[in-house]
Amino acid sequence: MIHAARPLALVTGASGGIGEDIARELADRGHDLVLVARTQGKLEALAERLRVQFGVTSHVIALDLSKADAPARLEAELTARHLTVDVLVNNAGFASYGEFWTLDLAHEMNMIQVNVATLVELTRRLLPGMVARKRGRILNVASTASFMPGPLMAVYYASKAFVLSFGEAIAEELRGTGVTVTTLCPGPTTSGFQERAGMQDSKLLQQGFVRMMTSAQVAKLGVDASLRGQRVIVTGVLNQLQALTPRFLPRSVVVGVVKAAQARGH
Repeated sequence: MIHAARPLALVTGASGGIGEDIARELADRGHDLVLVARTQGKLEALAERLRVQFGVTSHVIALDLSKADAPARLEAELTARHLTVDVLVNNAGFASYGEFWTLDLAHEMNMIQVNVATLVELTRRLLPGMVARKRGRILNVASTASFMPGPLMAVYYASKAFVLSFGEAIAEELRGTGVTVTTLCPGPTTSGFQERAGMQDSKLLQQGFVRMMTSAQVAKLGVDASLRGQRVIVTGVLNQLQALTPRFLPRSVVVGVVKAAQARGH
């Protein structure tokens, strides 16, 4: 008996948080994986867990996606291993917290490289093959930050606004091709993201303004939406309200509310 090959999903930022849970969710649905992040050891450990739990094959590619040549190197590695990607998950990303003019410039530029430039280039490199095969899924991880400006996280919020706009635009361009683009917009999530961004002192987290979903919950909703071809998914009713509200308020009010919520607690 000849068994059909399992679809192959590439997940960036797969070594933890939402990315790891998206990889697990896809493995549970019968996908082999290409796991991409900086840390080889974490990826290899995840690959073994997925093999044991789901019986899937995971290909590990350790890359620093803040390097400008990373997408080209990743594409070359896929070609060398004869891997054809059916599902692309652009999850890698990070943030920083503080007044923009006080933050390290190199760190901010690296954020733009990972959150925006790498996402765009990797999508552009893999998309023509999907269109030619008349099938494919792209899942871009954005944020509820996509819907508003974000004082004290200015570059991060702007980068996620780009991801949402870009995703919606190319989703429309791809109408009728068999390839879909889904933009996942989670709110604050228990994934370690806030700690890595240095947000522990913000009122948003200290005073319980938000009710966090788990990264596993977010991953399931995102994969569900991607596999049914939904263009945008905002996770959770409260987050949906948060995303909708800025449309009905003056932008000066919105930006003031966001700043107040994200200000450092005392």
